Amino acid sequence: MKKRFTEEQIIRVLKESETGKRTPELCRQHGISEQTFYRWKAKFGGMELSDAKRLKALEEENRRLKRLVADQALDNLVLKEILAKKF
Repeated sequence: MKKRFTEEQIIRVLKESETGKRTPELCRQHGISEQTFYRWKAKFGGMELSDAKRLKALEEENRRLKRLVADQALDNLVLKEILAKKF
């Protein structure tokens, strides 16, 4: 899924809102819905760019580790089935 906005752009929009700019006006200016703005605010609110990059790296690592655990669980299941058939 290709995202339209980078973390840097999202953080910039959120910082702009902290200066007192009204949310509907800010959303219109950047071409986003208010729902998107509030979702961004829930996820990235109060973060700096380095924090957002670290979050992205941790999410990627978490996704990779979950895949490894799922693969290992599948391997264990297959081995148990093979051992059960031999006896």
